[in-house]
Amino acid sequence: MSLDIAATKPHEQLAEALSGDLEAVNAMIRARMASEHAPRIPEVTAHLVEAGGKRLRPMLTLAAARMCGYDGPYHIHLASTVEFIHTATLLHDDVVDESSQRRGRPTANLLWDNTSSVLVGDYLFARSFQLMVETGSMRVLDILANASATIAEGEVLQLTAAADLATTEEIYLKVVRGKTAALFSAAMKVGGVIAGQDDATVQALFDYGDALGIAFQIVDDLLDYGGTDAIGKNTGDDFRERKLTLPVIRAVAAADAEEREFWVRTIQKGRQEEGDLAHAIGLLAKHSAMEQTRDDAIAWAEKAKASLSAIPDHPLKTMLTDLADYVVARIT
Repeated sequence: MSLDIAATKPHEQLAEALSGDLEAVNAMIRARMASEHAPRIPEVTAHLVEAGGKRLRPMLTLAAARMCGYDGPYHIHLASTVEFIHTATLLHDDVVDESSQRRGRPTANLLWDNTSSVLVGDYLFARSFQLMVETGSMRVLDILANASATIAEGEVLQLTAAADLATTEEIYLKVVRGKTAALFSAAMKVGGVIAGQDDATVQALFDYGDALGIAFQIVDDLLDYGGTDAIGKNTGDDFRERKLTLPVIRAVAAADAEEREFWVRTIQKGRQEEGDLAHAIGLLAKHSAMEQTRDDAIAWAEKAKASLSAIPDHPLKTMLTDLADYVVARIT
């Protein structure tokens, strides 16, 4: 999801405030994605890592650690770990989704091949575990290992739920928590853990990341059907890929017999014709599915902000609060 739309950009303020740490993270990523025996690994990794991503997830780790007063070296390892896990999942996702573009550039699987993307993704997962171990914290290892498993679980659940009109909002939330929110929440949590914070503070950081990640993904899913500004996202991709996202789940639940037949044909059976996307958007509007989904995203952003109330005042806390508002700015 792009974060380029609104007038103010809290992620840029975060990047400026954390510039020294981010430089160290980028240096560690470059060093650890190297491979003496397989030059294709840094080639493929560099294509994605240096493609202009916002480094949002590693910034969450850095911000959480700094906000909690950490002054050691290991937040750099953890932020690098988080970015490697994220990059590995993107490489795998593009193969699974048969994607040809990411961040406006050809995907690695298109430039090289599926095999290279999968194997380099595996390498980055392995590298991320090496970085975790170097912190010497079993608790950190536990958090990030669990997050990695949850991400994979979420992707498999999405695969099995795809094109199944019986998919519920509860299943959708499990998918979102897996494929997106798990890394946001883990990124925040390990920042607090490495800083030696108490359980209540660590839980507050986790809750912020969880709610922010859910809001982030709901906004992305909403913009697939137009939203107010779909810049940076190809409208209709989820429809063409027959993904049961929240707006569609709600429209299907409210559908009459004729509308249900439309969803059976286009989503369940995958027989899509010219004009079907426009008709789908019309059905979402008819049943207020877009407005309801928008309200959900805003509610999750509010929940993220409320989670930070347990954290002492800090300039980075203000930026994280603004970030929660900013994530939903494109749909408000």
